[in-house]
Amino acid sequence: MKAYHQILKHLDVPVSGQDYSASTDAAYFLGIGGIGMSAIARYFNSLGVKVSGYDKTPTELTKKLEAEGIKIHYEDNTALVDKTAQLVVFTPAVPAAHQELNYFRDHNYTVVKRSDVLGAITNSSFNICVAGTHGKTTTSTMVAHILRHSEFGCNAFLGGISGNYNSNFWSSENNVAVVEADEYDRSFLKLSPDVAIITSMDPDHLDIYGTPEAMEQAFIDFSTRVKPNGLLISKHGLKRGTELSAANQLTYDVNDDSANASALNIQMNNGSYQFDVRIADASGSVAKIENIVLNMGGMHNIENALAAIIVAKHVGISEDEIRSAVAAFKGVKRRFEYIVKEEAGVFIDDYAHHPAELKALITGAKELFPGKKCTVVFQPHLFSRTKDFSGEFAAVLDLADEVILLPIYPARELPMAGVSSQLILDAMQVEDKRIMDKEALLDYIRNNEKTFLITAGAGDIDRLVTPLKAIIQTAVK
Repeated sequence: MKAYHQILKHLDVPVSGQDYSASTDAAYFLGIGGIGMSAIARYFNSLGVKVSGYDKTPTELTKKLEAEGIKIHYEDNTALVDKTAQLVVFTPAVPAAHQELNYFRDHNYTVVKRSDVLGAITNSSFNICVAGTHGKTTTSTMVAHILRHSEFGCNAFLGGISGNYNSNFWSSENNVAVVEADEYDRSFLKLSPDVAIITSMDPDHLDIYGTPEAMEQAFIDFSTRVKPNGLLISKHGLKRGTELSAANQLTYDVNDDSANASALNIQMNNGSYQFDVRIADASGSVAKIENIVLNMGGMHNIENALAAIIVAKHVGISEDEIRSAVAAFKGVKRRFEYIVKEEAGVFIDDYAHHPAELKALITGAKELFPGKKCTVVFQPHLFSRTKDFSGEFAAVLDLADEVILLPIYPARELPMAGVSSQLILDAMQVEDKRIMDKEALLDYIRNNEKTFLITAGAGDIDRLVTPLKAIIQTAVK
């Protein structure tokens, strides 16, 4: 339990002089089903800490946590909480009026944000931290996978479920942490990277930051967190990228050879890519890795692979091990995930909830499957994001041949007057467009055969994946 006690001490929870044993160490999570929260819950559980928590609704992820021995309830009820918890971790998505949250605060428990705990966990490790308004989940999972597949080893705290390991967390005796560095609520400013990656700085979370400039400044501030002898890896050509601050910096771009790293000789084959990688370090020395095979779609994922490969080279992983690991990478659940991939029909599901992500998804998919009529089902996420980016969403969705919008998924927000999916629909130019609820959508797809379907969104649209898969597989047989 030494690691857990070190975390408690870092968070100013008194430990010395008390009889902390495996039976008395306990942590409680408010919002335990969140992807970032569940990774930390799994970490504590792996240490032998008694982990329990609350979430609003059961999901596939919470069911897996329960199967791993973590007790979870789905009712905001103070009678159900673990009152022996030394540490209470909450996500900002939990509302301020939440009864359990206020119970712990009123009774002087140590109540901290997930970002504080992640900062404490990584306080004494070699940290590879991946940030960006999009791309960070796939990139961090790629990095962690390469380190695990090559037996270099790492502790991984990810924002998605790895297709290779069916988890968002794994551990290693090697004191290296791969961390998805979340910009929401400025959480990533509590991390201290030895290696940092910035994949993108596009405006998002304006409900938190107020302006795009303020959000960009947070990424610049994150770059100053890189340790003095550390390495900053960033996407070439980022707006305000020249303001990023680190002694050692490398850039990457899928096809711009003025970046330190780029991809050459890209070939597409049945939804996969083969390419060579060129990496020029700060001294001007150039290395080339040939015949990289990436078995997931989207040119943006070649770019994500470039960033991961730079990290792997930086920590000393061989070219053969890199080549083998990338070829074995099965992607991330809901990141350009092939649900059905057959000659007669393709179904891709993705977490895309920002216009830039949606554009990369649709353009990448259409490049891989030219000639097929592309139907996109999109569930807008948050009233504020829909209000801020309705025009941008409409322009990107116009790239599809047919668009079906679901009602907005509110997440942590209350409704806003005049803000609905209709805002996006009205701004779109594509003729084949409509708004439907989930049941109507399933009926529509059942009665109208689709050979190329994309579902996208960060809400609960993923619950439609299984029934849609069954419909499409039946249709293509």
